[in-house]
Amino acid sequence: MVVRSPRPAAKPETRRPPTPPPPRRRPLLGRLFGGVVVMGVWGLVAVAALVGWYAMDLPDLHQAAATTRRPSITLLAVDGRPFASFGEVHGRSMTLADIPKALPEAVLATEDRRFHSHFGLDPIGLARAMMTNLKAGRVVQGGSTITQQLAKNLFLTPERSLKRKVQELLMALWLERAFTKEQILTLYLNRVYFGSGTFGVDAAARRYFDLPVEKLGVYQAAMIAGLLKAPSRYNPLANPKLARQRTEQVLLNMAAAGYLSEAEARRLATVGAPLVTPRPAVGRYFADWLLEQVEDYVAAGDQDAEVSTTLDLDIQLAAERALDKALADDAGKGRVAQGAVVVLSPDGAVRAMVGGRDYGDSQFNRATQALRQPGSAFKPFVYLAALEQGLTPDSVVEDAPIRRGNWQPGNFDERFRGPIPLREALAQSVNTVAVRLTEKVGRKTVAATAHRLGITTPLLADASLALGTSEVTLLDLSGAYAVLANGGTGVWPHGFSELRDRQGRVLYRRDGGGPGRLVARETAQALAGMMEGVITRGTGKAGAFGRPAAAKTGTTQEHRDAWFMGFTADYVAGVWVGNDDGSPMRKVTGGGLPAQVWRQVMEAAHKPLVAQPARPVGATPVSAKPATAPDFEGDGVGELFKKIFGK
Repeated sequence: MVVRSPRPAAKPETRRPPTPPPPRRRPLLGRLFGGVVVMGVWGLVAVAALVGWYAMDLPDLHQAAATTRRPSITLLAVDGRPFASFGEVHGRSMTLADIPKALPEAVLATEDRRFHSHFGLDPIGLARAMMTNLKAGRVVQGGSTITQQLAKNLFLTPERSLKRKVQELLMALWLERAFTKEQILTLYLNRVYFGSGTFGVDAAARRYFDLPVEKLGVYQAAMIAGLLKAPSRYNPLANPKLARQRTEQVLLNMAAAGYLSEAEARRLATVGAPLVTPRPAVGRYFADWLLEQVEDYVAAGDQDAEVSTTLDLDIQLAAERALDKALADDAGKGRVAQGAVVVLSPDGAVRAMVGGRDYGDSQFNRATQALRQPGSAFKPFVYLAALEQGLTPDSVVEDAPIRRGNWQPGNFDERFRGPIPLREALAQSVNTVAVRLTEKVGRKTVAATAHRLGITTPLLADASLALGTSEVTLLDLSGAYAVLANGGTGVWPHGFSELRDRQGRVLYRRDGGGPGRLVARETAQALAGMMEGVITRGTGKAGAFGRPAAAKTGTTQEHRDAWFMGFTADYVAGVWVGNDDGSPMRKVTGGGLPAQVWRQVMEAAHKPLVAQPARPVGATPVSAKPATAPDFEGDGVGELFKKIFGK
């Protein structure tokens, strides 16, 4: 028997787990799409949040039809011609039925051809503008619709920012929902800016063509529509060539949009239309000076105003030309850089005001703001005080050396004449006589006399007061001379007579004029007669222009200031020349350059007038009683004072 060994027990079979298949990877395109979707979702969330945030800061959209602006102020010359305007000039509020159809057609053809089909945003126009700008490498075309432009004009500032663009879009959508297309277009045409300070089609029509908007032709409508792209660049008054080129493009746009045939568009471009003749910019210094006064009478809000001023455009233009020519002819010989001119009527009405050589270079008004020493142009106040104390034009005073402390004035010609009548002393501008009169009349009396006649600046009552060492303005000095010109009645220099609103209602009308009589007529007459000698035989001969006139020259120390002040029965005029920094001129005197300017201005002003005496008609001359020359330096001053002045 065979015995077999037992087999070892079989080991249980160990199974390896099946190897999982490799994970299936999503295609690259799918992954990108998913990322885009996620980013898009988050982008929408961000945009929604941004829009919501900016929407919280929107202006009050229900005020779309309201206008908030500064009132416009138009200044009219004495003959009714406008010569300056300030603020925003808005035309009448027009309906589409009132506006020639060519104007809205030109606007739509150029600014927003799909206006009637879009919802406030024009995706096609925006895409076209983006492609055009990409090709050009810069922004050459905008994609804003008329509705967006209206939203910006009504509610927003011109700043370029994301916030402004988002808000503009939101308000455009609101406008499209709240108003009809016709209402939106009407609002736009009445509010949009057309350059030269004009808003609305009616204001633009009047500014550029001097026509109401109803009278515009097709070419004129196209030119106005062309301004919308860049009002300053295509302003026909400033850049007529560019304006014509732009108008031709607008006409071709109208042809492309089907409003005109191409042949008609080209014919109109050839024919053109006359513009308003640009007026020379005159009276800018006067306009600025007047505006400060007028604004006090114009309330804030939607109230435009017209101001009837006292300015005479012909005299103003003559004054500007005369000063400019004199300074140009000097050409550095006299080292004169600046000047100023004022012309008044004897009642104080300002007929011309030139505050400097070039308004564009400097708006500082040297006629009203500059304080300068008047020199001998101050002497009429000294002589007036003496006449009021009892002296006459023929009273004799000593022209001899005089000393006050360490100060000893001399005469310009460096000589002394001895006993001399007052009329001759004034004509020859004798310094020692003016000082003697001031010392005897009293410095405070002389200062008070000047202040009484209209000098508003402080006057230092020292020994040199008689020689005009205290500073004054040209306007003040001219106003004081006007008192002498009109026979002694006080005046307040003024620039306007009436202020009206757009409806013609009078807001202000000047009534009365001045503080009344300041100088006895006979005394003013006597002084005017003495001042005639300045022109006929004295220091102001260069100012003679064939009419009876009274005047006084003035030259300050080292020729820092030179003046010519004078008047006739019709006008008072003052001229100053010098340098803003007070640097000396080269031997320029009041009887030289200023006298030449004064003569030219007065010739132009008097050209249409009949000659009249410089003195007021019907005045009774002061009796001329010669007086002995008093020894103002010796003893017995009190007794001599009583004899001479009757006190």
